[in-house]
Amino acid sequence: MRANSLALRLFVSATAWAVVILAITGIILSSLYREAVERAFDRRLGVYLRTLVADIAAPDEPSDKFPQSLGEPLFELPLSGWYWQVTRLDPGKHDVRSSRSLWDGSLPHLQDLGIAAGADGSRQGYVTGPEDQRLRLVERNIDLGDEGHYLVAVAGDAAEITDETRSFDEALVITFVLLAVVLLLTTMFQVRFGLAPLKRITDSLAAIRAGTAERLAGQFPVEIAPLARETNALIDANREIVERARTHVGNLAHALKTPLSVIVNEAAAHKREPFATKVLEQADIMRDQVARHLERARLAARLTVVGSVTDIEPVVTALARTMEKIHHDRGITVEVHAAAEARFRGERQDLEEMIGNLVDNACKWAGSRVAIAVTRTRADAASGETVHVVVDDDGRGLSLAEREQAATRGRRLDETKPGSGLGLSIVVELAALYGGELKLGAAPLGGLRAELVLPAG
Repeated sequence: MRANSLALRLFVSATAWAVVILAITGIILSSLYREAVERAFDRRLGVYLRTLVADIAAPDEPSDKFPQSLGEPLFELPLSGWYWQVTRLDPGKHDVRSSRSLWDGSLPHLQDLGIAAGADGSRQGYVTGPEDQRLRLVERNIDLGDEGHYLVAVAGDAAEITDETRSFDEALVITFVLLAVVLLLTTMFQVRFGLAPLKRITDSLAAIRAGTAERLAGQFPVEIAPLARETNALIDANREIVERARTHVGNLAHALKTPLSVIVNEAAAHKREPFATKVLEQADIMRDQVARHLERARLAARLTVVGSVTDIEPVVTALARTMEKIHHDRGITVEVHAAAEARFRGERQDLEEMIGNLVDNACKWAGSRVAIAVTRTRADAASGETVHVVVDDDGRGLSLAEREQAATRGRRLDETKPGSGLGLSIVVELAALYGGELKLGAAPLGGLRAELVLPAG
C-alpha cells in the first residue's frame, strides 16, 4: 500500500509538472508566433507605405496624383478593412487623401495616441477603424521641404492576425494534448517499473513478518541494493542478539537453580526447626520469582524475533486429543471448531502453553464436555487483526469475585483440584507480552468461558 501510495504521489506530481510546463511552453510559443505574424503583417503594410511615399516624393508626378489600389484590390472595395490615407500637415494646407475603400471615413493618427516612432521612423499599433473594425496601422511622417510635410498611413484588417494566431493555437493545443498523453503514459510506465524494486522489498518484508521468508532475496538495482543489504544485516543482528539473550537466560537459570536446590535440601534436613521452615518458605518464594522473571526474559527475547507465525488449528487439535486421553477416566469430550486461516503472530511453544493451560483447567472443572472455538476478526480499520480462542466447559463456573481472583498468581479456588494455581496467571502474562488479553465469563454450556485474544499472523 505504501509503495502504491508513493507511486501515486510521484505520478500525480510528475503529471502536474508536465501540465504546468506544457501550459507555460504553449503560452510562450503562442506569444512568439503572434509577434512573428504581426511583424510579417507590418512588413506587408510597410511595402504599401513605401509605395505611397515614393509616389508622393516623385518630382515628375503631379502632386495631386496618388495610386488607388497599390496592387491590392481590397483598397478599392468599400470598408474592406484595408485602407491608406495621406494627410498634409502644413499650416493652412491641410489636405487628406485616402483609398476608395475608406469611403467617407478616416484613420486615427498613432502620433496623437502617444505612440513613439521606431528606428526607421515609422509607428505601428492597433486602432479602431470604420464600422468598429480592429485595424493594424503603420504610419510615417514624410518631410519634402518646400513641397510639404505629410503623414502617410496604411492599415490592414487585424482579423487576419487573429485568425492566423487562432489556427496556430488550435494546432498547438492538439499537438500538446497528444504530447501530454504520451508524456503521461511514459511517466506512468517509468513510475510503475521504476518503483517495482521497492514493491518487491515491501512484499519481501511482509513475507518475513508472516514467517514465510527469513531475508530479502533477489537482485536489486544499485540504488536499492544498499537498502536491501542493510535490512538483511539488521535482521541478522536482531537474530544474534536474541540468541545471545536466550543463552544468557539459560545460563542464569542453571546458575541459580543449583544454589537454590542446595539451600532447599539443607533446610529440608532440619525441617523441624523454625529457622529451616522459614528458609524453605523463602526458598520457594525465590524459586517462584526466579522462574517467573526468567520466563519473562525468555519471552521478551523471543518476541523480538521477526517472522514468528503459528497455525492455531493443529495446535488446538493436538491439545484436545491429548487432554481427552489424560481425562479419559472421567469421560471428558473436547470439541474443536477452529478456522483454518487463524494464525498466531508468535512462537508455537508459547501458544501451546497458553491454550494448554486453559484447556487443562477446563477439563479439570468440566462435567463431561469442553468446547474450543477459534476465530479471526478485525475490530476496526485502525487496529490489526486478532484471533480469539474461546474455551468453554460445562462445570459449575465461577462467580464474578472468583473470576477476579482466578488470574492471581498462586491463587487456588479449590484445594481439592491438582495444580499450583499458576496456570491462568501464566496465560495472562504470556498474552500481555504479545499485546493480547484473557477474558473470563460465563459459558453457554453452564460453566466458565475463557476467551484468549491474541495478535493474528
